[in-house]
Amino acid sequence: MVLCMFAAASVVRARDSLDCHIGSYRLSDGSLIDISPSDDDALRWRRFDGATGALHKTANGIWRSTYGWTDRADGETVSFSACDGGRVDFGGVAGQRIAFDMRDATFRSHGTVLAGRLVMPKGEDRVPIVVLLHGSEHESALTDYSLQTYFLQRMLPAEGVGAFVYDKRGTGKSGGHYTQDFSLLADDAVAALRKARELAGTRLGRIGYQGGSEGGWVAPIAANRTSVDFVVVCFGLAVNVIDEDQEGVELQMREKGYPPEVIAKGLEVASAAETVMESDFKSGFAKLDEMRAKYGSAPWYKDVYGDYAFFVLQHSSDAELRALAPQFNWDTPFRYDPMSTLRADKVPQLWILGGEDYEAPSAETRRRIESLISVGLPFTLAYYPRAEHGMTLFEKSPDGSRISTRYAPGYLRMIRDFARDGQLHGSYGDAELTTRLKGDPANRSARGDAHK
Repeated sequence: MVLCMFAAASVVRARDSLDCHIGSYRLSDGSLIDISPSDDDALRWRRFDGATGALHKTANGIWRSTYGWTDRADGETVSFSACDGGRVDFGGVAGQRIAFDMRDATFRSHGTVLAGRLVMPKGEDRVPIVVLLHGSEHESALTDYSLQTYFLQRMLPAEGVGAFVYDKRGTGKSGGHYTQDFSLLADDAVAALRKARELAGTRLGRIGYQGGSEGGWVAPIAANRTSVDFVVVCFGLAVNVIDEDQEGVELQMREKGYPPEVIAKGLEVASAAETVMESDFKSGFAKLDEMRAKYGSAPWYKDVYGDYAFFVLQHSSDAELRALAPQFNWDTPFRYDPMSTLRADKVPQLWILGGEDYEAPSAETRRRIESLISVGLPFTLAYYPRAEHGMTLFEKSPDGSRISTRYAPGYLRMIRDFARDGQLHGSYGDAELTTRLKGDPANRSARGDAHK
């Protein structure tokens, strides 16, 4: 999660000739389709219900879709008008690109100039605004080449919720150096929210943060430093960065069928790797060498993966690891404990977690958020048992690898609803919801498919 760029393939910018198709479209049946960049010369479509696919252009100019992130055709065909027409035909249903009120701006945080954009529904009405916080990616949010959450900068305004998006320091059009310093990133988020308020003016309704992945650590810190109406954390963590990796190793090895005594050895190996990473590749090598000598030939050793332990373990020499130090000078706070921040937060928060998340294993975080709800904090927990990182569902290949197929049903609607009024309404796919019962003096929590 924090260091998940090790595992992720880089996202290649869509060709300039395709950029004019990027946008959200309202179809004649009232549904919403968003078109975003994808790898090379492909595009990606998303529906608000979570369905998605990749679009590949054929020789006759028609775009054919493949299911989710698989390479299987799903039967959907898409065509676009000329760039100035802004029209789409999606599976035989016509649509028009939605026009938004957009304002680009720069703002400062700790002397660094950051670049952002406010995207609002057309009109003069007051609307809620979500400030979108980034994960650990290096990609620009403004140009939307991240595969995680930045399509929300269009899909939320298409549903009546404004969005402020910005390039994190050291990426895109923003200055400074890339960092994983949660406190510094939280100050950047406070400055971003201040700019969003200014740009929105009289149209500002509720305002709050949405943070995915790494943003789940940053958003609650920022919420304690400024006045916000809500926080939405998606596939985030309420444990520290070391625990994140340990939980990942345990979950992955358990799902591969290893017994507890083997998993314990795997966690011992991961701990040595984590120590080297935490030291910025300056120390911990003696213990790592000990683990290599002790377990390196064991059949399970190759399955010690985690969120970043695998990156250390794939290097066979200390010299290789020491040479990496300048590349990873990110000020990652490996021992930051988010619980003190969360206990101090009084703003309503929605935590959306996936039960199959390898990068941000959710079991302990789920338990901790439920404990905060039980003592009366205004949190709501939505747990999708089959979702992985990014809140996508998946299928498994014959080799056991995962291929995402769609977003969890109800996930996007949940973000929209909570931004609108801080409440969830009805059910959201198979999400298991936990919230404090209103007016309950015992501060008990309710769990089920919907709010009572």
